[in-house]
Amino acid sequence: MKICRSSTLFSRPPVRAGALALVGALFLTSAALADDSAAPVSAGTWQQHKYSFQFLGFTSTYSCDGLADKLRKLLIAAGAADVKAEPGACARGFGRPDKFARADLKFSTLAPLAGSAPGTAKPVNGTWRPVEFALNSPQDLQRGDCELIEQFKQQVLPMFATRNVVSDTTCIPNQESGSDIDLKFDSFAAVPAPRTAAR
Repeated sequence: MKICRSSTLFSRPPVRAGALALVGALFLTSAALADDSAAPVSAGTWQQHKYSFQFLGFTSTYSCDGLADKLRKLLIAAGAADVKAEPGACARGFGRPDKFARADLKFSTLAPLAGSAPGTAKPVNGTWRPVEFALNSPQDLQRGDCELIEQFKQQVLPMFATRNVVSDTTCIPNQESGSDIDLKFDSFAAVPAPRTAAR
C-alpha cells in the first residue's frame, strides 16, 4: 500500500481512525436506507414450484444432502420463500458424494401482478432487488460450485420473475482454477414486513 504524505500550511487536530470509520458507516447506512425506501413497490402474487434437480457436472461431486443445502441457500438468496430443499433418492446414502446427486425442491416466488389478483389470491407488496452470485456470495459459494450456478441459472432461475440478467460465469471442466462465478440479476421479491419495536 502506498502512503502519500502532503504538507499543509494549516495544522489540524488528529482525527482518530475509529471516528472516521463510524462516520463512514453512518453515511453508508443512511444511503442504503434511502435506497430501500425509494425502491418502487408494486403488487405481486405467489407462484408455487416443485422441481427435482439433478446435478450433472465434471468438476465437483455433491452428496444429495450437500446439494440440497447449497440449493436452499441459492433459492433464499434469489428471493424465494417457503423454501424446502430435501435430498433426492441417492444410491450412495447420506453424506456420501454421488455422481448423480439429486435434490427435491419446493419453493414460492413472487410474480408481478398484471391487473387484479386471480381467484382468492391476496396481492403481496413486492419490489425489484439486485442479487449477485459470486465467490462467497451467498456464503460458502466456492469456485467448485461454478457448474452448479450454471445449472441453477438454466433450470431454476426461469421460475423467478427476473430482469437485467447478466452472466459472466466461466466454468472450466475438471478444474477449479480459472473458473469464475459472476451472475447478477434483479429479482422481484416480497417487501419485508416492518419491524415492530420491542416493548
